Amino acid sequence: MEYLLKSGDVAGLKTACLVVGVYERGELSQPAADLDQASGGALGNFLKRGDFQGRAEQAQFLYDLPNTACDRLLLVGLGPRKALNLNAYRKAVAKATVMLDNSHALEAITTLPLIEIDNNSLYTRLRDTVTISEASLYRFEQCKSNVDKRVRPLKKLALHIGQQRRTKVLENAILHGRSIATGVTLARNLGNLPGNICTPAYLAEQARAIGRKSRQLKVQVLEEKQMQELGMGALLSVSRGSRQPAKLIVMEYRGSAENAKPVVLVGKGLTFDAGGISIKPAAGMDEMKYDMCGGASVLGAMAACVEMALPINLVGVIPSSENLPDGDANKPGDIVTSMSGQTIEVLNTDAEGRLILCDALTYSERFTPAAIIDIATLTGACVIALGAHASGLLGNDDKLVEELLTAGRESGDRAWQLPLWEDYQSQLDSNFADMANVGGRSAGTVTAACFLSRFTKKMKWAHLDIAGTAWKTGLEKGSTGRPVPLLVQFLLNRCGLGG
Repeated sequence: MEYLLKSGDVAGLKTACLVVGVYERGELSQPAADLDQASGGALGNFLKRGDFQGRAEQAQFLYDLPNTACDRLLLVGLGPRKALNLNAYRKAVAKATVMLDNSHALEAITTLPLIEIDNNSLYTRLRDTVTISEASLYRFEQCKSNVDKRVRPLKKLALHIGQQRRTKVLENAILHGRSIATGVTLARNLGNLPGNICTPAYLAEQARAIGRKSRQLKVQVLEEKQMQELGMGALLSVSRGSRQPAKLIVMEYRGSAENAKPVVLVGKGLTFDAGGISIKPAAGMDEMKYDMCGGASVLGAMAACVEMALPINLVGVIPSSENLPDGDANKPGDIVTSMSGQTIEVLNTDAEGRLILCDALTYSERFTPAAIIDIATLTGACVIALGAHASGLLGNDDKLVEELLTAGRESGDRAWQLPLWEDYQSQLDSNFADMANVGGRSAGTVTAACFLSRFTKKMKWAHLDIAGTAWKTGLEKGSTGRPVPLLVQFLLNRCGLGG
């Protein structure tokens, strides 16, 4: 959809539909008050009838409002004024977008970004209007043979900025919002594709497609023979059970000085995880196509970075494989040697994500990163601990962790820090190798991060466990595109462009 900035007197805005917000009990937002004055009190008289109370996520169309240039008016409930925060604002935007798309209005103007919210700038509200609108209109229909074509869908949305002049910051809000939405949509599409389509080779081709869009982005795909020469015994031990060869996808984006240290994003790309010999229960196993959402989020963040042409050096590393039972697959009790030279006793073949990540993390040392962040649907324990609202966050550098927490709050894609104390390390002790790949039932998210920490001692590192946030289950089953917004916000903040 096309987005643009619009200024001018609200009553004189000529459009198929004008969106205004109304607080609970019919209290008018400023744009709504301006319309009420222009219409000689017609809007206020309508609200006095009580059909529309301004409750959160309530919406209603009005027609033929006197002395206004719009064909129709969409009233959107904001709830109590004192309770309005950025989360409530996003819900109002989502409701408005869905209503507009179903109204057969090809274009519309929204005044919602003019609604002031404590501690949030107009840049943030404009950007969020774009990202939330795109998310609200998302549909995954790629694998359906019979798709109902939408009649007259919304194609253009103008964001009203009152009498303000267009500035670079406000123009950037549109660009950044559209770019984040591009990254989220890519991550969602990849996550929703089935494992027989979205294979490691398919992920590699998506990376190459992004690379073709920018001269600043170099994409390299390492094959199993090259990984064998590098000594990636942990990663390759996982792929042995699959007919799909593993890939190590490496994306190098140069937007800053040649000698500037890059941020490195490492994403788990398990395109299907049956658990290997430690096979998962059959019920719900179809959702293990989402085990590559960490890798998808790296692709999404890279795509957004390219679209914005961010002035930063960024590297994306995606170890990609399948984890299936086979005569050559890992067996419980096997011992493998990682690229770092450390040996690992595989007590549970379903704890494979850390096996492919550890070699990718060791490989990433060659980039001398300013910071390294791995993203993975790593542990069911994280779902139990935090549910679907926050990603788990652990790391060995307090400043880096705080940067990510801040980016999560600013983007609405929140994370929550868990401890990474030395006390937990002993749970990974093995009688036969340098470490075991699991540490028992207790503190599973923490011990998984403890495992990864043994391969990141030379780097400023953080780990995002997105097992609870990367996709929804049940009737709303589908990929969410998280944590692309968090990652992009983090990168924008590092560039001084976060609004």
